[in-house]
Amino acid sequence: MTTFQAAVALAANHTEIQEFEKPSIVSESGLLKVAATGVCGSDWGYYQNLPASRGPLILGHETVGYIESMGSLAKEKWRLKEGDLVALEEYIPCGTCHACRSGDFRLCDATDWRLGGMRYGATGLNVAPGFWGGYSHYQYLHINTVFHKVPDGLNARHAALALPISNGIEWTYLQGGAGPGQTVVIQGPGQQGLACVVAAKAAGASKIVISGLANDTDRKRLSLAKKLGADHIIELGEVDVVQTVRELTGGLMADLVIDCASGGTDSVITAVALARKKGMVILGGQKRKKIPEFDSDQIIAKFLTVKGMRGHSYESVELALQLIHSDKYAVKEMSTHLLGLYETDLALNSLVGNSVKEPIHMVIDPNVDTTQT
Repeated sequence: MTTFQAAVALAANHTEIQEFEKPSIVSESGLLKVAATGVCGSDWGYYQNLPASRGPLILGHETVGYIESMGSLAKEKWRLKEGDLVALEEYIPCGTCHACRSGDFRLCDATDWRLGGMRYGATGLNVAPGFWGGYSHYQYLHINTVFHKVPDGLNARHAALALPISNGIEWTYLQGGAGPGQTVVIQGPGQQGLACVVAAKAAGASKIVISGLANDTDRKRLSLAKKLGADHIIELGEVDVVQTVRELTGGLMADLVIDCASGGTDSVITAVALARKKGMVILGGQKRKKIPEFDSDQIIAKFLTVKGMRGHSYESVELALQLIHSDKYAVKEMSTHLLGLYETDLALNSLVGNSVKEPIHMVIDPNVDTTQT
């Protein structure tokens, strides 16, 4: 086969299946045969408001696939072989800056599209050869691709959970320091919040509390949170969340609060109120707005540590793949929908409550034929 198909985001709220010639591979590149790509909430921002500077692009960055071919330099650098099943990170770092040399390549300016950098699932067709996203039969591989070999026996659909689960591990354990004897409160039962529940359980936290809205969607997710290891669930509006946590902890409050809620800024203020003295607050849910009249003196008075989170580390992705492969904590139940390439618009609209019913983690498998449905 010399041609392949990809779902190309052309304008706001619209993708189109287009056919392309398979690109030629040079010494410092490779080609991935895509097996599965997870649908991330961050895809919605591009899909809803495609930046003109990015042009048409192929979305999808939670990609798992088989190495189809490699150039000689790429093969020497990657230490992989054709046919290996790998999970990709979205970052394409420069490899030479201070952030890269210190192991924090996610902070490399070359990974930030706002600074003109490249990222899988966020780089347009105008950057040759253009095939930088996972909603496609094939994805082009840059020499600085960050790979993770998928453990033997773990299928591609569940391996596509690696990035959201790695965020949970990064935020809860590696950065949040969750461990035995601690109370962890998680705000928001989306992909990231549920991943934090799994990470807190794996870290041995003594009390895991998760809050969500009092609606059918969040109730379904909160129910899954219980299976994943949450000890207590709180429906916002039904009870006072701060008072409930106070009662659950005998007045001590939470050692670690992780805000995974997107949208409004109220959850940031609540997170600070939920943390105990000398506790930690992790901010993971982007608000894209300022907090009005925020009393920052509370952070001083309670001697808090407040951290903003940006993605995951190499270590957290490795740990995520091991955790998924272990099949503990019912984590595979987070994968709720498997869709085909022609259902890309359906999947993306489902991120905001349209189309697919009660999604948690959706996967696009380009090899599933849905053209007849």
